Amino acid sequence: MAGNTLEVNSSNFDASVLESPVPVLVDFWATWCGPCKMIAPMLDTAAQDYSGKLTIAKLDVQNERGLAVKYGIRNIPALVLFQNGEPVDRKVGALNRAQLDSFLSKYV
Repeated sequence: MAGNTLEVNSSNFDASVLESPVPVLVDFWATWCGPCKMIAPMLDTAAQDYSGKLTIAKLDVQNERGLAVKYGIRNIPALVLFQNGEPVDRKVGALNRAQLDSFLSKYV
């Protein structure tokens, strides 16, 4: 797990994501997913760059199938942006840093 992202699961999802005072980008991923592994270092860097304005969290869909189903995750990587406890936007598939920054610019 990368150093600047927050690992979330069913036991801390509500407190870490839904109750967060700042927007939270949740990366729904799995260890066997090549594109997920490819974007992980970029998300870790982005987490550091957006520190204090946005949290980037990672949720392993293999271990947390219930949350993946609840939020309609059918393909990974899936990046879901939560604001004020609600999912407000999403991107599916690997993004580069410019695409990620463009996606997040509406929320930070």
